[in-house]
Parts: sequence; C-alpha cells; structure tokens
Amino acid sequence: MLTANLFAYLFVIAGYLLGSVASAIVVCRLLGLGDPRAGGSGNPGATNVMRLHGRLPALLTLAGDLLKGLLPVLAAQAFDQAISVVALTGLAAFLGHLYPVFFRFQGGKGVATLIGVLFGLYWLLGLGFVATWLVMAGLFRYSSLAAICAAMLTPVYTALLVPNLLVVGVTGVMTLFLIARHRSNIQNLMAGNEGRIGEKG
Repeated sequence: MLTANLFAYLFVIAGYLLGSVASAIVVCRLLGLGDPRAGGSGNPGATNVMRLHGRLPALLTLAGDLLKGLLPVLAAQAFDQAISVVALTGLAAFLGHLYPVFFRFQGGKGVATLIGVLFGLYWLLGLGFVATWLVMAGLFRYSSLAAICAAMLTPVYTALLVPNLLVVGVTGVMTLFLIARHRSNIQNLMAGNEGRIGEKG
C-alpha cells in the first residue's frame, strides 16, 4: 500500500516538474529570440510570444505548454492510477506552469497547460474549453476574455461530463488560479486598454 502511494506521489511530482519547464522561454532561447518576459505583457506564454516574435515561435510555445499538461495526465492513466491521482497530476502540471521551480516561480497564466490537462482528463472537456474560447475570441477579439470565460465554464462542463467531486474541485481550483493570474488583463479590459488578438506588442 505504501509503495502504491509513493508511486502515485511520483506522478504528481513529475507533473509539477514537467509543468515547470517554461516553453516560451525555452523556445525563444533556442531560436535566438528575446526573452518574452522582457517585452509586451511580460507573460511567458504563447500570446505574448506571438506579439513579440510572430507565429512560429508562438505555435511552438503553445504546443509545448499543451503537451506539458497533457502528457503527465496520460502517463498517470497509462499506469492505471486512480482518477484522483490523475486529476492531481494535472493540477500539479498546471501549478508548475504558473509557479515554475526552474524559473524562480515566475510563470505564465496557464491557459494552454489547462487545455492540455483537460484533454488528458477527457477529450470533450478540452474540446469544450477550446470551443468556448473560439466563440468568445471571435466575438470580442480578446484572448484574455475568451480564456477567462472558457475557464469559468470548465467546472460546469466537468460536472456534466465527469461527475466526480474531486475532478470538479480540481478544475474549479485551476479556474480560480487562472482568473487570479489574469487580474491585470481584467483591469485592462475594464479600462479599455487590453490588446486585441493580432495586435503587436
């Protein structure tokens, strides 16, 4: 029993460590580009990389952030871990992105990593988030607003599709953290200063 518990803890720890790999910083360094934390919004995420350096670096950043949410969850499932362990592994990966141990706990806002976690938990959860984001982004052209709205609906989608109290709680916690990380965006939206999708930083 103790061995099984230690094995479960390893998935959670590995999820956090993988989540701590800041894709935006790694991609920009490998491509010889400027640190995304030093320009634009200062956020090490795909949206800011797009503003600063264009489409390819942003797509690579997005893929990296998605995978570090997706892969730990899939690994926990592949080793037949309980749904509680799978969900907590996803939460750990998400928190690793927000507070990366490798980058002085100064990470991104977690949107892409959350999407990866959701696809790992149940593909329809990820699809629901993406569909909501696309609708809101298409209507208002604000990436941050689209992400906040999609995140707020995620616990609802989870309750309908994966009616497990712990999983619903985990998605709720991730939603709260994501919204908290978007405080400055919310202030900019209210002041009319938030950058729209496609604008250069």
